[in-house]
Amino acid sequence: MSSADAEEDPTRKQRREQARAERKALEEAEAAGAARRRRLQLLGGTIGVVVVAIVIVLIATGGSSGNNSSLATGKSKVNAVTKEVASLIGGIPQQANALGNPRAPITLKYFGDLECPICKAFTLNSLPTIINKWVRPGTLRIEYHSLETATREPEVFRQQQVAAYAAGKQDKAWYFIETFYHEQGEEDSGYVNESYLQGIAKQVPGLNLSAWMTERGNKTLAGEVEEDAQAANNEGFTGTPSFLIGRSGGAMEKLGSGALEPPTFDSAIEKLLKAS
Repeated sequence: MSSADAEEDPTRKQRREQARAERKALEEAEAAGAARRRRLQLLGGTIGVVVVAIVIVLIATGGSSGNNSSLATGKSKVNAVTKEVASLIGGIPQQANALGNPRAPITLKYFGDLECPICKAFTLNSLPTIINKWVRPGTLRIEYHSLETATREPEVFRQQQVAAYAAGKQDKAWYFIETFYHEQGEEDSGYVNESYLQGIAKQVPGLNLSAWMTERGNKTLAGEVEEDAQAANNEGFTGTPSFLIGRSGGAMEKLGSGALEPPTFDSAIEKLLKAS
């Protein structure tokens, strides 16, 4: 064990170990799905041979168009992400780290790490259903809170989470958060740097980049990240994503880590609505 590991905060180490265990379970599930897909691919082998032949012909006749196509693909991906995010949350009120009508009767607190792959899976696969069913109509308001689990370096974690909250100063935090998860890189690869963060910000529609850069130095936002960590610790959260839900302005109850499917949220919201 390195001296850095020995000095690492035990609570943070516990969160990281718990998060890695959850990610391993998710990876095993994905591997099982991949095995099924491989069986289907074997059945389509003949079709694959024909497709390869067509591609070879196109390359042979396409001259030097390959490089341009590669560049276009990258730009197309960025444009597709921007459109997808705008389609999902465009027109929904935002304020600081919150998405949804400020007068919504139910509030969900989502604790996440922008580099957490399970948070990405939840945000891309389950959250759109929750947003369309409950947030857009004005029933649910979602607050995003920071909890370090997957990001290796505490300073990088602080910078990336503050960058999201800085966008919230212009009521665009959720554009930054959604775009980050869509563009998330490989865990522990060190992909988050200044260029990466600015690249995410440039994809946020209407974000004043100069004002965003200034707000990133706002110590209040760094304090919010610390407050989020303390709140998560008080709840006993060790992994991300983790959730609290309750009547807006009232007591909150845990949904806990692993509550990733929309029916879990549907049941909790319906229960709270019936109790009102």
